[in-house]
Amino acid sequence: MDLQAYIQDEGMRRKAFPVTGECVFLGHAGVAPLPQAAADLMREFLDRASHRKQEGAWTETWVEASRRFAAELLGAEPGEIALLGPTALGLNLVAAGLPWRPGDEVVYYPDDYPANVYPWAALHARGVRPVALRPDAPGVITWDLVAAALTERTRLVSLATAHFLSGFRVDVDTIGRNLHERGVLFCLDAIQTLGAFPLRVEHVDFLSADSHKWLLGPAGAGILYVSRDKFDLLQPALLGSWNVVSPQFIAQDTIAFYGGARRYEPGMLNLPGIVGMAASLELLLSLGIDAISARILDLRRGFLDGLRALGYRHCLEAYGRPPDTTEAELSGIITVCHPEKDLPEVARRLQAADIVASLRHNRAGDAFLRFSPHFYNTETELDHVLEVLGRS
Repeated sequence: MDLQAYIQDEGMRRKAFPVTGECVFLGHAGVAPLPQAAADLMREFLDRASHRKQEGAWTETWVEASRRFAAELLGAEPGEIALLGPTALGLNLVAAGLPWRPGDEVVYYPDDYPANVYPWAALHARGVRPVALRPDAPGVITWDLVAAALTERTRLVSLATAHFLSGFRVDVDTIGRNLHERGVLFCLDAIQTLGAFPLRVEHVDFLSADSHKWLLGPAGAGILYVSRDKFDLLQPALLGSWNVVSPQFIAQDTIAFYGGARRYEPGMLNLPGIVGMAASLELLLSLGIDAISARILDLRRGFLDGLRALGYRHCLEAYGRPPDTTEAELSGIITVCHPEKDLPEVARRLQAADIVASLRHNRAGDAFLRFSPHFYNTETELDHVLEVLGRS
């Protein structure tokens, strides 16, 4: 299917994305609505599951399709994909499964989304020293900033691919390549870009992302990528009948893990969620991530220009940093402030007009409006939002 077909044919767009008939949804950085394809496949699963057992050849086909689609999205092998959500679960499995030594250091960003903060900060109790990055503006993390935090004791760096407030997108390849040259592990919270922008894991060791944002999948279904050459290093922190070899479901005297990333899946999978995620992944791959990212950036440019004409400014401008330096740093997140408007009140008026956006705050308590359109949003929708904002 051509991406442009969804944009140019309103009937097709509304059929494929039923939310478009209910509201203007600009909250994909939060919890996204399901496309019809995902909802339909989940209904088929539920119908089958109500007439026979939930697991079977049909379900297994879609479970393995999820691994295959996720691997294709990342440039990985299907055997490197564990089907686990939420994002925090995967990150915690990395934090808990590595053989830390007293005095090891982990570099992280304390103003990241909490899922990518607490697993690393909590390692202090195991003798690991958490080293905090302190960028001049929210989420603006560059290789120079990371390099300045490294020491001979740095074991791992964990970053979000894009910051949940500012939307700044990190240079995964440059940072990962430089870390690997120094023998440092690299972990990613990829939930704010996966499905919207290209992401390859050539220089990444671990990655976690739930599907309920830009992947347009169900909440609680996600992926954990572990590079095959790190299987022996990252020990499964949760054990059960699915990942430990147990012939005839009889526990053995010794623990041996199944091959591939299945070793990180301790028990029954979230089958309805994974089936729905497979449908969403298949949809995104069929449209092409390059085409999706180009479309999102086009929408971003026009919408941000319109917001500025109304007196709004991008949140990074408040820190003296232009938000539109290079496309490689941009994501689908557009977070703005206003010198005069009561943004909580503006958010209420948007909600009353059936426009879904997010009210967010920084650590200082300042309020921001966050808009996050996906490829299927239209210029007409964004013009309507600007019209409502002009009256608010």
